[in-house]
Amino acid sequence: MRIAVGQMTPLIADVDENLVRVKGILQEAEKADVDVLVLPELCNSGYAFKSIGELSSTAEWIPDGPMSQELLVWSGGGRLVVAGICERVSEGFYNSAVVLGNGEHITTYHKIHLFLNEKDWFLPGDDEPPVIEYRGYRFGVMVCFDWAFPEVARILTLQRAQVILHPANVVLPYCQDAMVTRSIENRVFTATANRTGIERGLTFSGASQITDVKGNRLTQMSRDETGLAWVDIDPNLADDKAITERNDLLADRRPSLYRRLISDD
Repeated sequence: MRIAVGQMTPLIADVDENLVRVKGILQEAEKADVDVLVLPELCNSGYAFKSIGELSSTAEWIPDGPMSQELLVWSGGGRLVVAGICERVSEGFYNSAVVLGNGEHITTYHKIHLFLNEKDWFLPGDDEPPVIEYRGYRFGVMVCFDWAFPEVARILTLQRAQVILHPANVVLPYCQDAMVTRSIENRVFTATANRTGIERGLTFSGASQITDVKGNRLTQMSRDETGLAWVDIDPNLADDKAITERNDLLADRRPSLYRRLISDD
C-alpha cells in the first residue's frame, strides 16, 4: 500500500488559494499512484485567526464545503484521504479531520486536545478517535496536539489500528520525535502531515514524516519543503506486537494497575 503525506503552507483566511495549493498536492499524489494521503491540520483555512469573523469566513460544512468536495472527488479514484478542516457546525466550530474514501464521506473526527489559542475558537471533541477500515486495513485518526497524549495512540491501537493518520500544524519542537515513540510503544505505522511557514508570529516546523512499527522514519520532508512524500508499507506488520520473543506490547499490559490514568484526582 502506498501512503503519502502532503506538506503545504496554507494562507490564513484564503480559502481559494488554499484550495489551489491542495489541488497541486492531489495532482502529485495521483501521478504517484498514492492509495492513502494525509494533509495538514486546518489546510482549508490557515491557523492563527485574529477574530471569530475571520474564522467564520473560512469554516466549511463537511462534506459539502469546497475543500471537502474537492477531496471527495479525488478519493473517488479508489483512494483514502484524511485532511484537517476548519469545520462549521450548528453549535459553532471544530478543528476536525475529515476522512473520505472511494468518493464517500466515511467519518469526521473532532480534535480532542486543543492547543493554545485554539481554545478561543473551537469546541473540543468529545468522542473517541476513530478507526476505519479501507482495503482490509485499519487506520486510526488523530490531530496535531493529540501527539502529546499517549493515551490517544494507545486507544487507537486497542481498536486494532495498524496505521495512525495525523494531520498537524506543529509549533512545538517535540512532535516528530514523539510520533517515533508512539510507533515504538504501540508497534504501529504513523503518518504526520505538517505545514510550513510563518503565520502571525507562529513558526511551523514542516518535517512531515512516516514511521514504521519500530519507530524508523521511512521518509521525512525538510522544514520548508512543500509537496509530497510517500512510501510503500505493509500495514499487516502492525499486527505483530511482539517486542521480544517473550514480550508482547498488548498481552503484557496490566490494566488493573493503570486506573489512575482515568481518574480525575
